[in-house]
Amino acid sequence: MNNLYEELLSAVHSVWTRRWIALGLAWAICLLGWFVVALIPNSYESQARIFIQLDDALAEQVGIGVADKKRDIERIRQTLTSAVNLEKVVRGTRLGDTIESPKQMEAAVLRLADNVKIVSQQDNLFQITATANYSSFSDSENARLAQAVAQKLIDIFREENLSGDRGEMVETLEFVNQQLRQREKQLESAEQKRTAFEAEHPELAQGGAAVVQRLETSRSSLRDVEADLAGAQSALAAIDGQLAGTPRTIAGAGGGAQAALAKAQSDLAGMKARGLTDSHPDVVAARNQIAALKGPAAQEAANGGGAINPAYSSLQSIRAERQANVQALQSRKAALQSDVASLMASAIKDPELATEAQRINRDYDVLRQQYDKLLQDREELKLRGQVKTEREAVKFEVVDPPTTPRSPVAPNRPVLLLGVLVVGICGGCAGAFALSRVRSVFTTTSGLERITGLPVLGAISQNLTDDARALGRKRLKYFYTAGAALCGLFVVLLAVEFVQRGMVA
Repeated sequence: MNNLYEELLSAVHSVWTRRWIALGLAWAICLLGWFVVALIPNSYESQARIFIQLDDALAEQVGIGVADKKRDIERIRQTLTSAVNLEKVVRGTRLGDTIESPKQMEAAVLRLADNVKIVSQQDNLFQITATANYSSFSDSENARLAQAVAQKLIDIFREENLSGDRGEMVETLEFVNQQLRQREKQLESAEQKRTAFEAEHPELAQGGAAVVQRLETSRSSLRDVEADLAGAQSALAAIDGQLAGTPRTIAGAGGGAQAALAKAQSDLAGMKARGLTDSHPDVVAARNQIAALKGPAAQEAANGGGAINPAYSSLQSIRAERQANVQALQSRKAALQSDVASLMASAIKDPELATEAQRINRDYDVLRQQYDKLLQDREELKLRGQVKTEREAVKFEVVDPPTTPRSPVAPNRPVLLLGVLVVGICGGCAGAFALSRVRSVFTTTSGLERITGLPVLGAISQNLTDDARALGRKRLKYFYTAGAALCGLFVVLLAVEFVQRGMVA
């Protein structure tokens, strides 16, 4: 600990003995640093915010959705800082006063691109920030320039928003009209060709021209009917399999008519055993019952001795329905086969004319569809253009106009001036200390003993005369005066900075 304290005292003594060197280095560093800081131009920043409205019920009704309008706004935001628009800003502000060549314009546009930022704070709120830090302009001129750049960007935004879409819509309509005129000429040519062909071949004009087309339609219908017939036959085969595995009757279900007949005959035999005559009412009733049960008993015996199965009856109904469907499809298939054969016979008579008629009709139909589609698109574009023109589907308003900067945002000159002063003082002390290390001088006897390893018997103190002491005090006053002058220069520079800021405001 004592060694460290001694080293610290030794360093302070070394610097103090070379205080004029430290002060000179401090002055040199501070003057150089303050000169560099003075060369840094002040940056003035102007900000503005714009709000973009997206809601428009009528625009959505005609097909201008929110997604389309958001894409338009995003496109405007991205192209607002394009080279073309930034060149407009340069020419519309004081930046273009000194532009004399394309190379200078390119350099000005690149520098302006770094000084302009457009940030989306929300979905429909944008902040425009313009910075001016040109060394050729004064602080007040840079402040006004920043505001002018922000205002020019807003003007360009308004121009792009109000007239950009309208001009684009006009160009689109002109292109669609041009395409319509071309399709109209082609359609007229196709109509004339079709009319001439029909006049030359009236038999095809009465219906033979569509023979090939009808033949293809019939073949397609025949393939569909064959597929349906195969499915119906498969379903009929499946129901036949279920019917074969289902019994016609259910054995022993419900007691049956045979059991009732046997019971009635047993009751009649018992009555006769008790001696009842044939005219007895009970005997007569039993005989009538037996006569009534003989028919159902015989039918039950023919069915195998059980009740009719309801599932079997239901399957029989389903089978009849599917069989009728199969027969109908077979009849439809036969009719289509006959139609196909007839059409093939007609086509074989003059296949080249039929093919030519089909080609002419196909070309005419394609051109007609294209013409109708373009006509519909043109009407929709007209309606959308009127909505954008009259209702301004994308509206915006300036929430905060471009501000007039009162103070620079960069650099923080007071902090830089103070930093240079601190660096100068520390640099002067470090230079003096380094110089003391270069020269082999020992400030304490203990340091001499530690370096040489030899004992030091004693030290002789410095003895000054009165004239030497007076000269030392005078030089010390000069030193303090020079140090105070350095600090005073720092205060003056701070005062000048704040005065300049006040002049801008």
